[in-house]
Amino acid sequence: MQITRLAIPDVLRIAPRVFGDERGFFYESFRQDLFETAVGRKVSFVQDNHSGSAHNVLRGLHYQVRQPQGKLVRVVRGSVFDVAVDLRRASPTFGKWVGEILSADNKAQMWVPEGFAHGFVVLSDSAETIYKATDYYAPEHERCIAWDDPQLAIGWPIAQAPTVSAKDRGGLSLAAADLFD
Repeated sequence: MQITRLAIPDVLRIAPRVFGDERGFFYESFRQDLFETAVGRKVSFVQDNHSGSAHNVLRGLHYQVRQPQGKLVRVVRGSVFDVAVDLRRASPTFGKWVGEILSADNKAQMWVPEGFAHGFVVLSDSAETIYKATDYYAPEHERCIAWDDPQLAIGWPIAQAPTVSAKDRGGLSLAAADLFD
């Protein structure tokens, strides 16, 4: 596995070593020991999530203020632009974002630690995204930051307004959001 720290060093891009031939391919999509060495701590995943989305659907920017979730995100069909936003007030990268293209072709994953908002936009005709989470989904603690907050100025690679849910249309600005210490 090739593990790369992104511009926000706590966010990682993980690219597997893929073995392929005329029959197809094989790769390890997750190895606990290598993952924990990369993040520098023990991590337990308690829930796997799988979403399917059409072209130009944008999901996010989601996080939980209690029971915060670290997420290990990968795409098994299509491609997305995956984004993490640092919501930790004490962090030197507070309010900054990083984004990576994750696709079924590149097989890359992104580690989005606790204390970050997460979202993605679908670049292909459709996409299926799978992610492991470090805590259980708790809708009473879920929050949403506006995907188009001008303070964040996320460089979404889209040519037109995305399709978003009613919940995501109601996302707050970073300035008005519940944050982490």
